[in-house]
Amino acid sequence: MDKSIYTRKYEEFLELMIKARKKANITQIELSAKLGKPQSFVSKYENGERRLDVVEFIQICKFIHVDPAKIVSSL
Repeated sequence: MDKSIYTRKYEEFLELMIKARKKANITQIELSAKLGKPQSFVSKYENGERRLDVVEFIQICKFIHVDPAKIVSSL
């Protein structure tokens, strides 16, 4: 079994996260500042170079004003 980060479903997840961030009119730089992380953190997870854990996912959803359950149910 391939690691989930390399699956089509994970790509769909990332597309949903990017779309939600952009819909909230939040840049990678703004989001990274809210997270207390470098901009590269956001870039790497959005490009699939880094996997998000559940706690990070929920925190990001909070800052981009999206219900985490909505993202998950869309998959």
